[in-house]
Amino acid sequence: MEQRLSGVVLGVDDLERAKAFYTALGWEPASKEDGIVAFNILGAMTVSLYPWKGVAEEFGLTLDEFTKTSAMLAHNVRSRDDVDSTLAQAKAAGANIIKPAVEVFWGGYSGYFQDLDGHYWEVAHNPFSPLGPLGGFQWNGGEGAL
Repeated sequence: MEQRLSGVVLGVDDLERAKAFYTALGWEPASKEDGIVAFNILGAMTVSLYPWKGVAEEFGLTLDEFTKTSAMLAHNVRSRDDVDSTLAQAKAAGANIIKPAVEVFWGGYSGYFQDLDGHYWEVAHNPFSPLGPLGGFQWNGGEGAL
């Protein structure tokens, strides 16, 4: 298996509400087909919104058998000011700010929000891993950051 993540699927309670939230963050839907909304993300990846019932069915389970899960998604930005403005934008779109941005032990600056369906997001500026010219992120600023 090649070392690649091609997409993230976020289970949602209300597809239109979730689409409106991410659109309010400035994301542009690539498509909305068959009950799924997909956003193409820089670096050849997709984030899709899919109703929890559909996610359960993909696994061959009923919604009652399926366990909703949480993960923390990370969004790195170019500066500390970008952390603050991104958190403000998320709050204006209806997100719950879990932790306002603060300087963190590893030398960066980050804060956390929860989207309308309970998914956790970190917004971070990592001065040791600058974004590439097209905004791509690689740990320690590794080669391949677009």
